[in-house]
Parts: sequence; structure tokens; C-alpha cells
Amino acid sequence: MQAKPQLHGLPSYKPGKPIEEVKKEFGLTKVIKLASNENPFGSSPKVAEAIRQMAENTAVYPDGYAALLREKVANKIGVNENQLVFGNGSDEIIQFLCRAFLSPNTNTVTAHPTFSQYKLNATIEGAEVREISGPDGMHDLDAMLAAIDEQTRIVWVCNPNNPSGTYVNKEAFERFLAQVPSHVLVVSDEAYIEYVTAEDYPETLPLLEKYNNLMILRTFSKAYGLAALRVGYGVANPALISILDPVRPPFNNTTFAHVAAAAALEDDAFIAECVEKNTAGLTQYVTFCEKHQLRYYPTQANFILIDFGRSGDEVFDFLLKKGFIIRSGEALGFPTCARITVGSKEQNEEILTILEEMLASKPVEQR
Repeated sequence: MQAKPQLHGLPSYKPGKPIEEVKKEFGLTKVIKLASNENPFGSSPKVAEAIRQMAENTAVYPDGYAALLREKVANKIGVNENQLVFGNGSDEIIQFLCRAFLSPNTNTVTAHPTFSQYKLNATIEGAEVREISGPDGMHDLDAMLAAIDEQTRIVWVCNPNNPSGTYVNKEAFERFLAQVPSHVLVVSDEAYIEYVTAEDYPETLPLLEKYNNLMILRTFSKAYGLAALRVGYGVANPALISILDPVRPPFNNTTFAHVAAAAALEDDAFIAECVEKNTAGLTQYVTFCEKHQLRYYPTQANFILIDFGRSGDEVFDFLLKKGFIIRSGEALGFPTCARITVGSKEQNEEILTILEEMLASKPVEQR
């Protein structure tokens, strides 16, 4: 059997170690995972009740049109129902986009470092990936614009950026969008938008009326706490959505995902509380970094990237043995950093105490 040549040697996505595996390996009774930017406060109580009510309907296929969720999302964000496409997480919509628009002899432009799934899916389709490095975890939009040519099909703006947490502001994004050729799709990936507190973050939804080449990605996996159910969505003009619909597998979201996400949208108070706690948690980490003169990346997400001045794998291993799972920056393009999801106040206090121990045993070399 002969697979696509571009698949040979292509790395698969490496999730963090499972909690039970870490417990067994190190003889621990408690392990806290702060690696995947999940909501430490779970989901709205309305979610569990909605799932319970559907528990007896497992024999029936989901609604492939996602009518219930489609109506709820459209009303919530103020768009028409035919402007939406739903995916098994927003990751699947990235896959739809690459499958629909990319092929050999085309190219796509991304920041570097950024979310790995843009490059992975583009590579599978045989497209050239043009990675543009930016300063301090930011997008260099001018350089990305310069990299676009007649064969460019998609340019990705991860906003806030994963793994740095930095963001593209309103003025910069709108200036960029106005200069991108109309044949190039601009994807604004807004997985962490609910956590954003910056006043100059771009309002992208109104821009859909002006730009037919804009798609916005959002997810229920982060602030809404539905990572286990895998549901995300894309917003664009109806013509673009109609191109993607044939690519979307039938029944790609479960019934449980539909009703859970619909219920989650009804609980604004829960999201507001999570955002408030996340902002307070970030203050804990910033205070720690400033105390120890550690460089950190200002973040608009529910995680923080900290430069410990040593191998990210070393930080990962130290914390793992103490019962905390985080992400090493080695695999994220920041080799001396660690990315830590903001947890509850108590979880943050615990991990920062352990990091104090690490720094005491081997202080950071000032550069």
C-alpha cells in the first residue's frame, strides 16, 4: 500500500500525558492537568441537565444540520443561520478548509510559532506552508502579507495566538484584512475569545458584511468547558459555507454535543465568572514572574507562556514528578519556555509553590 508521500514522517498530534498514567508512573494519588487549556471550573450546570435529558436517545443519529444549535448560535452572535458550519471541534473545520481550498501547487501562510493544526492539515493536502516568524510571539502581519502570491489560498491569524497568548489588535487586523487579495481566505481563529479583556481586540463579526474572504472560528472547548464533547463552529458568508458543507461528514457532531452547547450558551453568568477567575489567576502568575524576574508573554487567553531560561522539557519533567501536567515549550517553538493553563486559585498556588522549589534549586541565569 502506498500512502500520500507527504504523510511519511509527518508527526501526529501529541496530547499531554493522561492523568491516570502519571499517577501510576510516579506513585501519585493526585495529579492536576494544566496542559490543554481546558476550563478548570468545568461547564455550566445547565449542560449536565441537558445531556441527562437526552440520555435515552442514543439509538438515533444526530441532526446533521444541527438545527437547535445553529439557531442558538446565530441568535447569540447575531448572524444568519446559513452563515454557520459546525465541526467536531474547530480543529475539524480547519481540516474542512484545508481539504476544500488546498492542494499541490497552492500555498498557505501562517505565523510561527502558532497552532500546529494549520500546518499539519495543509501538509496532508500537499500544499506549501509558508511560516512567518514574528517578534515576541506576535504575528508579523506585514511579512505575512508579503508572503502571499497568486497561489496562496489561506492565511491563518490565530487570535489570541496559541501558544503565546498574544493578540492582533483591531487596527492591525483591519489594516491587514483590507490588503489581503480577495482570492485569499483569511481565517481568524478565535478559540479563546471569551477570555479576551483587551479593549482593542478586533470585532470580526461585523467585518463579514464587507469581506467575503473572511472566516471566523470559535469553539466550545475552552471557556464553555465542553472539550470532551468536541464542538466548534465557523462563521462566514453563505457562499463560503456552501463550499464547505459537502466536505463536512454527515452527523459529525453528536446529539449530546448539540444540546450541551445550546445549554451552555444560555448561561452567561457562568462564563463571566470563569473569565473573572481566569483574570485573577493570570495575576497570580504575573506576580510570580515579576518576583523572580522571569520573562513571560502577555496573554489574552487562559494560559501563560513563561520563559524559565532552561529546557522546557526540564520544567515539564520537574512538575510531572510533583503531580502537575503542563506543556513544554520545546514542541511549541519556545524551547526555554513552559505553557501553563490557568487553574483554580488553589491549583495556581500549588504549582507556583513547586516552581519556587525548582527555582531555588537551580536559579535562572539572568540574561
